Amino acid sequence: MTSNVRKVRDHDSNPCIEESDGSRKCLDANGYNKEMCTAYFQRYKECRKFWHEIMITRRRGGVKPDMPTADERQEILAALGRKPY
Repeated sequence: MTSNVRKVRDHDSNPCIEESDGSRKCLDANGYNKEMCTAYFQRYKECRKFWHEIMITRRRGGVKPDMPTADERQEILAALGRKPY
């Protein structure tokens, strides 16, 4: 596995693995007809936007690491009560 693939599949650095996998599975199931998977694409886009905003806020506040770990993200989502995307 290349380093890029490892980074994309690392739960600590990529908060949207579940959404990414959903998009890919939808494409596979629908013969790569993108129109059938727009809801999955939108969810992935909203996920990336949400966690990017968290990352920017942490960076500005001097919190390291910039991206919360997988455990920290679970705590954030639990405090919200659900995924905001």
